[in-house]
Amino acid sequence: MWDYLTDAYNWSGNEGIWTRILQHLWYTFAALGISAVIALPIGLRIGHTRRGAFLAINLGNAARALPSLGLLMLAVLITDQIGFVPVLIALVALGVPPILASTYAGLSGVDPATIDAARGMGMTGREILTKVEIPIAMPLIISGLRSAALQIVSTATIAALVALGGLGRYVVDGLKLRDFPQMFTGALLVALLAIGIDALFALIGRFAVSDGLKVD
Repeated sequence: MWDYLTDAYNWSGNEGIWTRILQHLWYTFAALGISAVIALPIGLRIGHTRRGAFLAINLGNAARALPSLGLLMLAVLITDQIGFVPVLIALVALGVPPILASTYAGLSGVDPATIDAARGMGMTGREILTKVEIPIAMPLIISGLRSAALQIVSTATIAALVALGGLGRYVVDGLKLRDFPQMFTGALLVALLAIGIDALFALIGRFAVSDGLKVD
């Protein structure tokens, strides 16, 4: 594995490690972005109004229980294509539940007395949401995004099963060719990428969360 990693040839070209890392990041953040666009508004809505929580959370948990590989194959059959769209469907289904659950939990956990005080100061419902509830819920919201990102980046290796790139290419091709250094290199790089993304969200949390809500 060390020889594979230190060979300059494996880092260059359209199938080199740098290219595969960029492809893997593209799959990850595309799926995470779509997951956030879907889950954050729903989570904010049900957390703020306290209505529809049972249905939304249970649907999210049901989606989380679906096996990613099985969902990928189902998406291939439904879309009648092999490529980025089925992978995106499978990864988004994985990313929505933790974002939805954490966003709802963050807003529903805001002390009702705090909301009553804000309402007593003349704040509108929108102002209470944006200036009180979201800032207080921000640690859990970021935690949900962080959890979703880690699940997506580790599962994005399935893209290689439908002829796409990414770091999963090394795992799948290495297994097929019994090239274990290549396979272990792919697994190692996915793990390192997950650690890097986790550190990124930890850094975002330090800047996005109010000082009064941080836990030392």
